[in-house]
Amino acid sequence: MAKNDYDLADRLENFAASIILQYSKMPTSYAAQYLAQQLIRSSCSTALNYGEALGAGTLKDQLNKLRITLKELRECLRNLNIQSKAKLLDDEVVNKLRNENDQLIRIVVTIIKNKS
Repeated sequence: MAKNDYDLADRLENFAASIILQYSKMPTSYAAQYLAQQLIRSSCSTALNYGEALGAGTLKDQLNKLRITLKELRECLRNLNIQSKAKLLDDEVVNKLRNENDQLIRIVVTIIKNKS
């Protein structure tokens, strides 16, 4: 794999870590905790599935893992949008996370298109 593959792996890990750090300060309401827990799962899944894609034995397996990564990134974006609309997060925080999320989606989509 190329150096850029590992740069993306780092960005996905950093994205997941940023979410974990943010949500350690999250309010304790049921809705806030429910969405926070789901966002932590889906953000961590992006990094883990991308790691599996890097070690995939076949192109088909690699594309499958990349598509799962993309699906989880899109789930993260929907979750962040809901939290923003429900005013569970500060606008500055959510905008920063959504911006990184959007960039990661664009990168993964490009990778999938180039490999398909």
